[in-house]
Amino acid sequence: MITDGTRLKDDRGRTLMLRGVNLGGSSKVPFTPNGATHLRDGFYEHRNVSFVGRPFPVEEADEHFERLRAWGFTFLRFLVTWEAIEHAGPGIYDEAYLGYVREIVETAGEHGIDLYVDPHQDVWGRLCGGDGAPGWTIEAVGMDATRFPETGAAIIHCIHGEPFSHMCWPTNNTKLAAATMFTLFFGGSSFAPKTEVHGEPVQEFLQRHYIEALKQVACRLRGLPNVVGYGTMNEPSAGYIGQGDVRRWDATVKLHLRQSPTPFEGMVLGAGYPRKVGLYAWRWAGFRRVGRRIVNPEGLRIWKEGCDPIWRANGVWDVDAQGDPFAARPDHFGQLGGKAVDFANDYFRPFANRYARELRSVDPNSIIFVEGVPNDTPPRWGPDDAPNIVHAPHWYDGLTMLYKRFIPHVGADPRRGRFVIGRKRSQRSRADQLAYLRDWSAQEMGGVPTLLGEFGLPLDLQDGRAYRTGDFSHQIEALDATYQALDANLLSGTLWNYTADNDNRWGDQWNNEDYSIFSRDQQTDPSDIDSGGRALGAVVRPYPAKTSGEPLRMHFDVQSGAFEFEFRDDPTVSAPTELFVPNGRYPDGYVVEVSDGEYELNAEEQILTYRPSRHRQCHTVRIRRRTKV
Repeated sequence: MITDGTRLKDDRGRTLMLRGVNLGGSSKVPFTPNGATHLRDGFYEHRNVSFVGRPFPVEEADEHFERLRAWGFTFLRFLVTWEAIEHAGPGIYDEAYLGYVREIVETAGEHGIDLYVDPHQDVWGRLCGGDGAPGWTIEAVGMDATRFPETGAAIIHCIHGEPFSHMCWPTNNTKLAAATMFTLFFGGSSFAPKTEVHGEPVQEFLQRHYIEALKQVACRLRGLPNVVGYGTMNEPSAGYIGQGDVRRWDATVKLHLRQSPTPFEGMVLGAGYPRKVGLYAWRWAGFRRVGRRIVNPEGLRIWKEGCDPIWRANGVWDVDAQGDPFAARPDHFGQLGGKAVDFANDYFRPFANRYARELRSVDPNSIIFVEGVPNDTPPRWGPDDAPNIVHAPHWYDGLTMLYKRFIPHVGADPRRGRFVIGRKRSQRSRADQLAYLRDWSAQEMGGVPTLLGEFGLPLDLQDGRAYRTGDFSHQIEALDATYQALDANLLSGTLWNYTADNDNRWGDQWNNEDYSIFSRDQQTDPSDIDSGGRALGAVVRPYPAKTSGEPLRMHFDVQSGAFEFEFRDDPTVSAPTELFVPNGRYPDGYVVEVSDGEYELNAEEQILTYRPSRHRQCHTVRIRRRTKV
């Protein structure tokens, strides 16, 4: 697989459309002991864990890969975490896990499945209410994670208990623990120059260990032909970087739920000063403050004995003669050298370039999949930046995520900050939002390919009604709306997600999320490859996998099964066009109409091979269900 302008191509020059899935949702948490986020026992014993068994035990691999292949998912975003690799301590790598990953990835290749490795994190790490970084990174900078919940530094599922809102966990990006760690990781040398770990600048310490851990994975996978590359970091956060005034959140921070301290409030809360902070809730007009609450009334400190609070030590805040904290440099994170701070280009981009350079010291031909902060302006990319990259942003239907309801005639455009009313307008808005990401890749990143790294929706819509009735029509309609937006832009993408141990009670085993298109709880007949699938009517669909030219247009109608694809032929490409046509969408068979040339069907492989004539430039393939006699 190679990048060629804005397209990905195979070694025969055909344009690739990669349709796949993220594997898997529970890879965020340890397998032994069970790290599902609702379980509290052993939560803080983070050094003594194993991720061997994520995404599934070796003995289950053939079953799951056979299913994914049958559904047309021949490309994976394969999740690993920094914690899984290096949980026991700095420089101590879990060799058993690395060997396990090699075995699973080899098995994927035996099933004809390619992948790229996604170094996954959410809100820094499990001790901050998410996943990703090892717990020792938090200890290394002097923080005591056991006091995060009481001081408002993080909200954690197993400590908070039920009910736990499905949109609580992302608010940790703006709380003290995760915001501090991201700021140190990306910008410690700029914003915390006095902070070192064992005499090493904290930014260098953290980035060096992160990159070295991923290099261990690259070393183990080196030479496997189905590994096409590596992501930089899942959904990176700017932390405090770019915040103009620590006494308030900038307007770019839109997600506030429950208690939501400002950066300054969070810093002093963590230093042992009780504070009354704002309580927020979702309203139609956005997140609004609905009250205030005293946080940390006991005056607990998150800083270990002998460790000064990092942001006080670096001059962001101090205490006056009366013993009251005050913001000494409110614009500490917003201005540097008289210039406004730009996280995406001043901090994330240099990291991504370093990452690409060092990963390629192990795997020179790897493609680097770059993604920026979700719902923020992506980084720019120029001729002096790393070559051979793919822009891999994420996109979700925000209203569906918030309400766990799909409202086809109402959409939201977060970039423009507005609602869109009307079924056709809402669908056009979804397509336009993806077109913006595609066009950014083409115009601001040097004309690189785009692959949507994540998209999807909660499968437990309408309070999980489908789990009781077996009727997933609501989910099918919602997922089809997103796939229609991908199809309209001819985009590749990896759906979030496939979780082998998903269940109807705890979903993907992480923070009450339930996005998996497979669940054992829906599996009634293990001998049926589709049994256990959710909303397959939308996700298992025809698409042009390999095109001998330039794709121009495609459309699939979920209800009728009608599919149409048009492309412009490239006379220099002799290999045929190949389309994935799932048998499950056409139980009585299908009829193929082509504008010219000839085609052949391989029902077992679910592949339609088309060889157009050379007498015309543009070609069309149409598929419709065969009428049952």
